[in-house]
Amino acid sequence: MRDKHAKFRELAEGRTRRALEAIRKIGNLSNPSLYEWEETEVKKIVKALKDSVTEVERGFDTTRSKREIGFKL
Repeated sequence: MRDKHAKFRELAEGRTRRALEAIRKIGNLSNPSLYEWEETEVKKIVKALKDSVTEVERGFDTTRSKREIGFKL
């Protein structure tokens, strides 16, 4: 069991570091002296990032059944 946790930590740290670096690079696109953008484009980028984080949170939520997603009476 300890090996699984060690592997999780190793992979999680590297993947999180790379994800944060990628997000930082997206943030660099906000430099108006180098780039132009439309507000709708920015909103699409931010929405995609937020949606992705929400999916990650759902994946780690062990209290919810995967079947519950999308329908509830």
